[in-house]
Amino acid sequence: MRFSNLLGTVYRHGDIIFSHDGNTVICPVGNKISLYDLRNNRSHTLPIEARFNYTSLALSPNGLILVAAEEDGEVHIINLNFRNVLYRKRFNQPIKSIKFSPDGKHIALTKENAVFVYCAPGTNKRVFDPFVMERVFHGAYDDTTCLDWVLAIGSRDMTTRVCPFGKFKNLQEYSIGGNKDTVIAVFFEEKTLGLCTVGADGVVTMWNCSVDPDGLIPEEDPYKAKVKEKEEEEDDVPPTQEEIEKLKMKKIKSDDSQSIERIYYTRNIRLFLAQHLAAAQQVRVTAAQYHKSTRLLVVAFGTGDFLLMDMNDKGALVHSLNISKQTITSVAMNPSGDWIALGVSSLGQLVVWEWQSESFILKQQGHFNNMRVVIYSPNGENLATGGEDGKVKMWSTYSSFCFVTFSEHTATITGLTFTQSGRAIISSSLDGTVRAFDLIRYRNFKTLTSPHPTQFSCVTVDSSGELVAAGGQDSHDIFLWSLQTGKLLEVLSGHVGPVVSVQFSKEPGSTMMASTGWDGTVKVWDAIANTTAKETIVLSSDGLCVCFRPDGKQIAVASMDGQITMFNPSTGQQEGNITGRNDLGAGRADADKITAKKNLEAKAFTCLCYSSDGKCILAGGQSKNVCIYSIEDELLIKKFEITQNRSFDAMDEIISRRKMAENGINLALIEDREGLGSGKGVSIKLPGTRHGDMALRAFRPEVHITSLTFSPTGRSWAASSSEGLLVYSLDNDWLFDPLNLDVSNTPSAVKNKLKEKDYSTALMMAVRLNIKLLKQEVIETIPLNSINLVVSSLPQIYVERALTYLAEALESTPHIGLYTKWVTSLITQHGQTMKARAPHIMSTLNGIQRALSTHQTNLSKVGSHNEYMLSYLLAQASLRKKRGHEDSQDEDEGNSKLAHMSSDAEMEGEDRLEDMFDEEEVEA
Repeated sequence: MRFSNLLGTVYRHGDIIFSHDGNTVICPVGNKISLYDLRNNRSHTLPIEARFNYTSLALSPNGLILVAAEEDGEVHIINLNFRNVLYRKRFNQPIKSIKFSPDGKHIALTKENAVFVYCAPGTNKRVFDPFVMERVFHGAYDDTTCLDWVLAIGSRDMTTRVCPFGKFKNLQEYSIGGNKDTVIAVFFEEKTLGLCTVGADGVVTMWNCSVDPDGLIPEEDPYKAKVKEKEEEEDDVPPTQEEIEKLKMKKIKSDDSQSIERIYYTRNIRLFLAQHLAAAQQVRVTAAQYHKSTRLLVVAFGTGDFLLMDMNDKGALVHSLNISKQTITSVAMNPSGDWIALGVSSLGQLVVWEWQSESFILKQQGHFNNMRVVIYSPNGENLATGGEDGKVKMWSTYSSFCFVTFSEHTATITGLTFTQSGRAIISSSLDGTVRAFDLIRYRNFKTLTSPHPTQFSCVTVDSSGELVAAGGQDSHDIFLWSLQTGKLLEVLSGHVGPVVSVQFSKEPGSTMMASTGWDGTVKVWDAIANTTAKETIVLSSDGLCVCFRPDGKQIAVASMDGQITMFNPSTGQQEGNITGRNDLGAGRADADKITAKKNLEAKAFTCLCYSSDGKCILAGGQSKNVCIYSIEDELLIKKFEITQNRSFDAMDEIISRRKMAENGINLALIEDREGLGSGKGVSIKLPGTRHGDMALRAFRPEVHITSLTFSPTGRSWAASSSEGLLVYSLDNDWLFDPLNLDVSNTPSAVKNKLKEKDYSTALMMAVRLNIKLLKQEVIETIPLNSINLVVSSLPQIYVERALTYLAEALESTPHIGLYTKWVTSLITQHGQTMKARAPHIMSTLNGIQRALSTHQTNLSKVGSHNEYMLSYLLAQASLRKKRGHEDSQDEDEGNSKLAHMSSDAEMEGEDRLEDMFDEEEVEA
């Protein structure tokens, strides 16, 4: 297994940038880099780890090379296609800004009061050192803070310097003042030398240049001129009359060049942004971004506000929005200028906002404080986390995004557990409540409390989902509720110390429960039969964690002395013991007076988790290491170091003497009040709290593992730590793992077999090579009517590998029907053979079930929507038909009435004519 993804932590600190297609946001997350695909609603973290937190990022114009700088001054060149570091270079000082030139041939970066320009990798010949220095620009009296090509440099000395990369006769170096505070950002206008500067005091200034880029007069290099003169002197051919005239004109031009006027800048617009904000006296600009083609300026402030201004209309305010009460530390705009990305460091928040529709494209936020607990859902599709901020968050393992947050708790979350159906999650908290959340309607449908106020330290639910048990931290009791009625059923007493861990047996129908606490005992209960402990096992030290094996036949307990002990829950007999304190490892903090070896004596495992098959156990605790032990052999199989981030404290076992002063004081404890090293000032922390604000003014947290969970598929596990939620998996997408490979087995040979319609051989060769894209091409090329024939001729050694690939591809493929037919054919024709190896392929089958359930959920939503829409359309059609029928009936009735009226009128007319004739006869 290896690192797969980072969840739970969305953004830490540093520059946020967009990819050149505008669909991906690249942002630093501690000492890692995450990419958020806004188009496909997915995210992933590069398998790259730095020694310190990343602060500055720059993407090459072709989108292949990413340059990232750490906070201690080391710069990495990263290939985004292959997701690896090509080269590292140490500058020994913080790098505050990095920019590629528009043509991608050079990289400029700020260091102290200078700007260094290097030749970009891939643009020169093969060299040992990819960082070939081209030029260095000095002149600033303080640290340089920002830059933009070609080439403007902002500094803390409140000046902006225009330093052209090439040599020109009418422009060498131009210094622009006008700011009363640090220059936060500087931008060139598109196709001109006009400038836009943004100061930390909220003043935006637009500058016009007297010369366009085409008006710059290049200056010939004296060395090249001398070489050229020597070559001309060696030429014995006398010059012609035409050449003499050209030389005279050249001389005249050179004489005229002495009177060339140098360029100058004039101030065009000056804006005071404080007038647009309520807290005008406390305005502090923290970040800015300028879109050159649309001339839109985004300015962010320390109050959580940001302004969008149209510089075409002399800085007219387009939008003013507040997204947080904390400081916005980074701003970015996509190439089209429609989306604005904002990062809030203190909250770990990342927002992408579309200003035209005034809607959020992405809004993600991690836990405000550290995570305390993590657990997989029964189907492995989701992860649930609880933090010290009192929030419960649900994360999708497919998209890596948080899709719901429950904030009903008012104190730290101490325990999480899913019901067996996965439709509800139950959490315990120090606020004295146990809450059940519905994952269908996303609401809190049950709140369980104790008779007397109690802080709950752990929670568990039985296999049927009917009984909920929680351990008390201050009452030393275990409370048992009915989830259906919400009533308290029993109060189990017996522990004489705080109950720190409790868990029901995972065996279906079992009500057996185990608990451990700081009284140095493990108690096994029958939650229904009686209220007294069935078994009481005395440990060698205080218990810290207890967990059941998946089959319910064994329990493992971690104790304060660094041991993991296995017991039979039915008999209470010890079945194994692992002494793993030395495997934990320990470091020496900056303020420690004792060595790391002495520190190790106080370390212990605080969380345990069995693997899906129950043969191994995961253990983690008060260190940066996660250990996997074999239960049968009681030996360490592998140790994972979850981070190498030296931005945390106690990462190294010894403190280098180079960091010690003459009087023995650690230089890392000396405060940086002005924030020269960290990029921001150090504010005085409040004393008296253990988490978050420490008594030390410059506080660095230590790395701890707070919770571990194994995926039901058996292919991955997750750990919550100070770094965030780390996921490790058996993902082979980026590994070359061939099977029975020979010289003739090549990708071109596979494609030739496909053209010859030798589908069975092509599939076996693709499985041997184990190249994902090649397997996808073969699977999707074979016709539907040939699938059963190909599967029937497939040897057993290729069946499991093909089924594993289909399980992975089924999650993201749009060809659901095709891949489902492949899976059905494989299981139908080779099911009897695979049945003997069912425990070994259980993770693959679980992955298939997870993918199918995900597609079923998505399709059912679409189907339900279409069903309701069709029923509505049919109802509308019937209603219109009915109305048409009624209208036709009314028309018929109206016609009949008209006919009757006309007949009556004719009869009356005839009667009148007869009367007239009768009257005429009488008169005659």
